[in-house]
Amino acid sequence: MGIINIFTSGASFVEILVTLGAWIIAIVVGIVVHEFAHTYAAVKMGDDTPRLAGRLTLNPAKHFDPIGFLCLIIIGFGWAKPVPINSNNFRNIRKGEVVVSLAGVLTNLILSIVFLFLWVVCFMFLDPSVLFFQFVISLFEFLTMINFVLAVFNLLPIYPLDGFGFINAFCRYDNKFIVFMRNYGQWILLLLLISGAFYWLINWLSGLVLGNLFNLFVSIFI
Repeated sequence: MGIINIFTSGASFVEILVTLGAWIIAIVVGIVVHEFAHTYAAVKMGDDTPRLAGRLTLNPAKHFDPIGFLCLIIIGFGWAKPVPINSNNFRNIRKGEVVVSLAGVLTNLILSIVFLFLWVVCFMFLDPSVLFFQFVISLFEFLTMINFVLAVFNLLPIYPLDGFGFINAFCRYDNKFIVFMRNYGQWILLLLLISGAFYWLINWLSGLVLGNLFNLFVSIFI
């Protein structure tokens, strides 16, 4: 999903603007809550570094990398500014690394389920022919998908993602897997994206998890 998909959808100009607005808002929310969750967790674990760097905020400007944000809007993949964290400041280093690594992922996953429920409510009871209602339905749909994608993507055990950080907390610094990922993780990520393997994974998991949850929530109202 991205601007290209939106502009080639065959929708009217007004509908494109509505969809684009919902898409951008969903990206902003997903990225900001993810980065804020990391910052909040790090501070709670004893490291004041991200707070001193001005990251303990929901202000999008403090978290976005301009190029990464632009890529997210255009092609549906991008990045934010890394949260500066010094794990040596954690009261318990291993626990701190685990909590910080999982904070963003769990936050996105929980929000995805919440927004999915709201999407179903709007889908069931709002008339999409009304432009504002169409915006609301699209917004909750995109919020669901963006948060789900961020959760799944960051769970991958590949450097520098959160899944790698979680595994790294339990390994020695000279562990072969850790060393390999630090050297080649970014190239592996690039390969996953170029090959389309990650998009296949997302489509499969979305159908499995979100599709079944969507049907479950719909059945509640029927």
